[in-house]
Amino acid sequence: MPQMQKPNSKKERRLESEKLILDAAEKVFAEAGFGGATMQLIADMAGLPKANLHYYFPTKESLYRQVVQNIFQVWLEAADVFDKAETPAEGIGAYIDAKMEISRHHPAGSKVWASEVMHRAPVIQDYLETTLTDWTEGRATIIERWIAEGRMAPVDPHHLLYMLWATTQHYADFGHQIETLNGGEPLSDAQWDAAKQSVKEIILRGIGVTV
Repeated sequence: MPQMQKPNSKKERRLESEKLILDAAEKVFAEAGFGGATMQLIADMAGLPKANLHYYFPTKESLYRQVVQNIFQVWLEAADVFDKAETPAEGIGAYIDAKMEISRHHPAGSKVWASEVMHRAPVIQDYLETTLTDWTEGRATIIERWIAEGRMAPVDPHHLLYMLWATTQHYADFGHQIETLNGGEPLSDAQWDAAKQSVKEIILRGIGVTV
């Protein structure tokens, strides 16, 4: 009879440890920034020996870049709706939904990205000049096609994308402010649904798309 594989294999343990470290690093980098964060702080947050961090991530920069890459990968996956959508109502609407959900469930990652860019991207400038630039131009081309087809108002695609990012990521980067204005409580499920609907209506109507 073949031996059953242990549910907690070496590979699974490695993945679990990496996730634990990355989740802790995301929180520490969001609060302290790259300069203020230390591997010891991250190890303490993860509840692991510092040596474990260096085993998976030799330097603080390598860990930081992985955190940034992870949040950007989540954003890239959210943007798949652009490539699959036939209309701006479908594509931009679904993109807003996806980005709002990311702000809801990955607020620390969004704050890490915002802090890095506000400090002129000292660690990930190469990422902005390559991956982000290519992604942006690809989405701008899709928006330009919708404009040419008469499906939406003739707006600058880049400024539309900047507005989408700023609006949806506000719910993560300024989450404390929103909670304060919400009586000191996080938005409920119903309030998140209402927020997504409001943002979609405001933006889509602003670019001449029927909601």
